[in-house]
Amino acid sequence: MQASEVPQPIFVAIAGNIGSGKSSLTTLLSHHFKCRAYYEIVETNPYLADFYADMRNWSFHTQIFFLTKRFQHLREILSTQESVVQDRSIYEDAEVFAKNLFVRGFMSERDFKTYVDHFELLSDYLRAPDLMIYLRSNVDVLNTRIAARNRSYETRIPQSYLQSLNETYEAWAEDYRHGPLISIDVSKLDFVNSAEDLRQILAIIKWEMDSLSNKNQFNLPFEASQRGRKTSNQSLLTITAGRAI
Repeated sequence: MQASEVPQPIFVAIAGNIGSGKSSLTTLLSHHFKCRAYYEIVETNPYLADFYADMRNWSFHTQIFFLTKRFQHLREILSTQESVVQDRSIYEDAEVFAKNLFVRGFMSERDFKTYVDHFELLSDYLRAPDLMIYLRSNVDVLNTRIAARNRSYETRIPQSYLQSLNETYEAWAEDYRHGPLISIDVSKLDFVNSAEDLRQILAIIKWEMDSLSNKNQFNLPFEASQRGRKTSNQSLLTITAGRAI
């Protein structure tokens, strides 16, 4: 598929549960739209293996590490004149992962309050993405993709943890107010191996990118999200934060 240039610098973030395909889509968008990619620091997180072995004792350390690295990336993003696509946003760190750990009893109230204090301190320096892309997927598909990438420490992820993250993500996406958000059900799309699925997603994202600079552009028609998907009655696409279909 021919690469496409973004008409003006834009900051796109890709949100989603573990195994939803964020890193893969980050790479594909970076190549297609000629954007600079920022990936989540996973392999070098010194706490991650300990966290999956004992979430209660290592949740605070793990989330502080992710929050710190994400903020470092944001500082770079704020200083660049390039278009950027980011693998997971800083809002997910606080509003999905840390919150979910606290609600499920894997982070103490004391640690969660300290974490929130750190996040609120950083909030004064944050810039929200121009466009948030939320990749939704059911737990069965997440498990299949996690198994396929074969990271040893991820074999310890409980299915109940993925399910609780899914529930927290759904509530988060529904209440997201930092800017436009596209929600795409990737449990029904294989954009890595299917050129048609990738083409569909790229077309949707390009349309939304263009709408940021062209306020007269009409909303994407509902049928566009259903093309070629006659076996499902559920839309593959939802747009929130002022752009609903």
